[in-house]
Amino acid sequence: MILMPQSLQDWLSEDHLVYFVSDLVDDLDLRAIESVYEEEDRGQPPYHPQMMTKLLMYAYCVGVFSSRRIHKRLIEDIAFRVLAAGNRPDFRTISDFRKIHRQALEGLFQQVLRMALGAGAMKLGRVALDGSKLKGNASKHKAMSYGHMKKREGELREEVRRLMAQADREDEAEDARYGKEHRGDELPEELRRRESRLKRIRQAKRALEERAREEAQGTDKERAKPKDKQQYNFTDPQSRIMKGADGFVQGYNCQVAVEESFQLIVGQAVTQQANDKEQLKPMVKVIQEQSGHKPGKLLVDSGYCSDENLKYLGRRRIDTYMAVQRLRHGQAVVACKRGTIPKWATRVERMRRKLQTKAGKRIYAARKAIVEPVFGQIKQVRGFRQFLLRGLNKVQTEWALVCLTHNILKMHRICNA
Repeated sequence: MILMPQSLQDWLSEDHLVYFVSDLVDDLDLRAIESVYEEEDRGQPPYHPQMMTKLLMYAYCVGVFSSRRIHKRLIEDIAFRVLAAGNRPDFRTISDFRKIHRQALEGLFQQVLRMALGAGAMKLGRVALDGSKLKGNASKHKAMSYGHMKKREGELREEVRRLMAQADREDEAEDARYGKEHRGDELPEELRRRESRLKRIRQAKRALEERAREEAQGTDKERAKPKDKQQYNFTDPQSRIMKGADGFVQGYNCQVAVEESFQLIVGQAVTQQANDKEQLKPMVKVIQEQSGHKPGKLLVDSGYCSDENLKYLGRRRIDTYMAVQRLRHGQAVVACKRGTIPKWATRVERMRRKLQTKAGKRIYAARKAIVEPVFGQIKQVRGFRQFLLRGLNKVQTEWALVCLTHNILKMHRICNA
């Protein structure tokens, strides 16, 4: 028994991460979240939005992403209990808070990033850009190709016709047996199941056809049709099948830009497109918008290489080091040829020569040590390997929270170094 009340702050060391998160959130502008509750006077007063924000941020920092697991930690974990001051919002309250304040939580990434960059009064030097395919909250076995949809639509339509004819025959037999006053309009369970499946396949076909029209150019829009191999996932229609490091996954392409000094994420985004070539221009804009700075040097792998991208970076006057081809493990970079670069050389050939120089090899070699450990820390250390939410907008919020809390962990480590 404890006869005198204890201070919760005595339960953990002064330099504990939980206090760092609490102090950091106290300095953030949460008006976008708090304003939602200002005129709410129905039922019980809500949990304080500042406390809920701290709880969500700390949970993501320590690799607890599920609302049910967060609720469990509020009962069992000292740090969570200290942060919530003994409050125990249930998992539905935590989940709803994350969904309701999706845009405001995304905006906190930029606030924390600029706070971190401002604290060191630093400008962006070398920035490494990379993407990784993360699994969505959907199975690739719940996907169906457009070609298979057309086949199954015909099969199901024929089955529905057969079952309807069977139902008519049974109705006639029951009318003869019991009289015409019997309703006889109850559909057999088997027919209802096939009709609902046929309806879902038709909806999926229309979605793929609409997607094909959106991707088509000019006059081809009206005549555009999906390819037979194009996939649609019935669990998360906005996810895509992509080839990742561990094979094909049903998920999203997550992009990060990382600065060299402290491995802070200075730009982040999620896309449905598997090809990284199309992500370079948007990510350069994202870096500028989210960090407020233009990178001094940009290091990117061969997945982003194209003449168009090099032309764009040249116009933006960004010193770029871009691999022009994928090297096998252990394969050495060919030494730079002597002499001047021919005037007729393409941008890709000029970049190849740039990376073959001693300075070019040295600078580009730093790329792996800057950006790849960040994905390792997110996936391996914190265990974030799959999104919990479905749909592109919700996934973007979740990825922003993951990147935001990565930066918080880096800031905490710097402050306690």
